[in-house]
Amino acid sequence: MIMEARLEQVETGVRPAGPGWFVVNARGVPWFETDGCGYYAVFEPADARFDQIGVGIGILRPGEPNALYHREGAQEDFLVLSGECLLLIEDEERLLRAWDFVHCPAWTEHIFVGAGDGPCLVLAVGARPQGGIAYPVNELALKHGAGVEVETTDPKEAYARFGEDTPVVCPPDFPG
Repeated sequence: MIMEARLEQVETGVRPAGPGWFVVNARGVPWFETDGCGYYAVFEPADARFDQIGVGIGILRPGEPNALYHREGAQEDFLVLSGECLLLIEDEERLLRAWDFVHCPAWTEHIFVGAGDGPCLVLAVGARPQGGIAYPVNELALKHGAGVEVETTDPKEAYARFGEDTPVVCPPDFPG
């Protein structure tokens, strides 16, 4: 029998304190604001990532990328829940709206940039990478402030221009 995980109160919300099943509301989990890359919610225990898949929610304001243009050795899938964003994928640009779904097989180059006149909410689900990550130089991504100027496989190097993520409560931009 799988036991229910104990939930712990942290500065900006509630999160599981260990293994087991649990139920949390996305408005009540810890959120982080990333300098220039929107907000994201954390569902996992602080000291133990989920073994097989990662799940996240991000909020992007217009013109704001959710991360840097990259490719990684695992499948990722995305569902736009509300608002609009640009998908930069394999050197193409696509406008996405609520309920658009994106499937990225391993090693697909991609990133999202907020668009429209309000926040965009994106659900991300992905397998845990087995083969690493790479941040290629891409002119389209650089045009949108979502790229690196020198290719790297080191996330710390790629994100060196950004500050530390700031813990926040559920942002007021959270739709719904």
